[in-house]
Amino acid sequence: MNTKTRNIIGWVLTAILAFAFIASASMKLTGGEQAAKGAAGFGISLATLKMLGVIEIVSILLFIIPRTGMLGLLLLSAYLGGAIATHLEHHLPITAPVVLQCLLWITATIRFPELSQRLSGKVSTVK
Repeated sequence: MNTKTRNIIGWVLTAILAFAFIASASMKLTGGEQAAKGAAGFGISLATLKMLGVIEIVSILLFIIPRTGMLGLLLLSAYLGGAIATHLEHHLPITAPVVLQCLLWITATIRFPELSQRLSGKVSTVK
């Protein structure tokens, strides 16, 4: 796959992730009645729910910006790990956070070639 195709695919996947995280964060930040009921089911206060929305927005913005993309990747991975654990604790399906986590890592390996080199063990050493 050439560089141009790789860049296009990386940015399209990034846009899909951005849409998903921003939509989720906006539901948390607007704090509607349905969001409050869902948070109460998890034992989360409305203030904590809004903080989670802010964390989502900041993390996805860091992921979108190429210079801070790896930091955003780590923050989003940690966030989704917490989401998976919370879903497991409350006996809910983990499909959505697992799919997002997989899509996040696929996108990151496409956008950041150094990450795919490290994960595959093909790191060149400079002497």
